[in-house]
Amino acid sequence: MRLAFALCAMLVATPAIVVAQQDRTQTLADIRQELSVLFVEIQRLRTELSTTGGASGSCASGPTLDRVNAIEAEVTRLTSLTERLQINVDSVVRDGTNRIGDLEFRLCELEPACDISSLGETPSLGGVTPATGAASGGGGTIAATPLPTTGGSGLAVAEQGDYDRAHAAFEAGEFGDAAVQFEAFTETYPGSPLSADAHYLRGEAEANQGRWSPAARAFLASFTAATDGPRAPAALTALGVSLAQLGQTAEACITLGEVGARYPGAASVAEADAERGRLGCQ
Repeated sequence: MRLAFALCAMLVATPAIVVAQQDRTQTLADIRQELSVLFVEIQRLRTELSTTGGASGSCASGPTLDRVNAIEAEVTRLTSLTERLQINVDSVVRDGTNRIGDLEFRLCELEPACDISSLGETPSLGGVTPATGAASGGGGTIAATPLPTTGGSGLAVAEQGDYDRAHAAFEAGEFGDAAVQFEAFTETYPGSPLSADAHYLRGEAEANQGRWSPAARAFLASFTAATDGPRAPAALTALGVSLAQLGQTAEACITLGEVGARYPGAASVAEADAERGRLGCQ
């Protein structure tokens, strides 16, 4: 009976691997923890099977032990793959966060009114701390900033109106007012679905005034607000152009080169390549 109970436990536990792989809401750490628990259970099952001395011959335990060994090998393989994937994700997050932080620092140096000491920690790329999946503010977990009361459309009350007024000023060529209004919008509604657009249009308004340093900061903010959003390729291209205008040719070439690498099918790739050619990027 003990052997039958153990086999049932094994068969029930085995689908947990598949469930953990299919549940996209789980973090890699959760999956690795489940695999570790399953590994311990398999070890207990092997002990149970190897200490049943009452049966004669190997026919009763051999096939079962083979199956346990196969499951154990698969658990070990999945654990290894999970750990390697976690390492790769952590590496990408750290590298991307460091690059964004470096750009923010350089842009702040170029802007007279910017206080470098006020920059603080750069939020981790993707909003997660490596290996934890927690919301991050660079070095640790931060509480989410509460948003104003929202309406049924998913936007805060008056949010759409504020955005529309800033956009109307931009369309009318009132770039100074538009830049101020878009900046106020992003400060008033942090995390808004319109943040990437607001940052981008603020960058365009600043660029139209020849204010390339605040323009570059706005384009960088637009890109980091939604790296997979529809504005991202244009924001990254505009950031490269702004850096070139500020005399940061090497950084401009690297940034413009990322456009084609990240978004190979985007319309902005041609503009980025043309700018790279004008700058003589290698």
